[in-house]
Amino acid sequence: MNRTARDRGRDRDEEGRARSARPRDGLGRPLPYGAEGVPRQPEGVVRTPDETLREAQRLLDAGMPFHAHEVFEDAWKSGPGSERDLWQGLAQLAVGLTHAARGNTAGGARLLRRGAARLAGGPGSGAAAAYGIDAVGLVAWARELAERAGEGGAVEGADTAGVTRPAAAVDSVAVDRVAVERVPVGPVVVDAAAEAPRLRPDRP
Repeated sequence: MNRTARDRGRDRDEEGRARSARPRDGLGRPLPYGAEGVPRQPEGVVRTPDETLREAQRLLDAGMPFHAHEVFEDAWKSGPGSERDLWQGLAQLAVGLTHAARGNTAGGARLLRRGAARLAGGPGSGAAAAYGIDAVGLVAWARELAERAGEGGAVEGADTAGVTRPAAAVDSVAVDRVAVERVPVGPVVVDAAAEAPRLRPDRP
């Protein structure tokens, strides 16, 4: 089947660009066609830095970090190259929180650390200060959450949101090494709304 034939059945947005029309939940996970999902963020929106931060904070507070990442993505694609690391770093923090909330703690922890590394004294640090972004606080938040989430036992790529951590999870091996009993430690389930960071502590 050639490329043109394959493209005929692809979902497209109003401008004809390929984009899945499947509904998604608040963490960006695809739902069956016909299900009621959360509206996607429009792509390619040009916002001022203040508008970007306000909209992203609103989405983070609502427990929708996946959607916040799309707002940051628009900012890095439409903004000056000197601010690329800033918006990419913030997007990585949002995606890291998304994965952690989905139950993919290993992937979430790695993305949180990558985002923190971009914000920690990188080329975008001047812009962060100019826009009132608490880069130091965000780096500390991301590293603390990455460490906490990384202690869970979720397998990378898993999607276990809604699974609670066992109250008495243990990992024990009999001393005589004859009878072995292993009970896997459950994944650390992150509440995206409860863990939402403050981008600018003194502003909404």
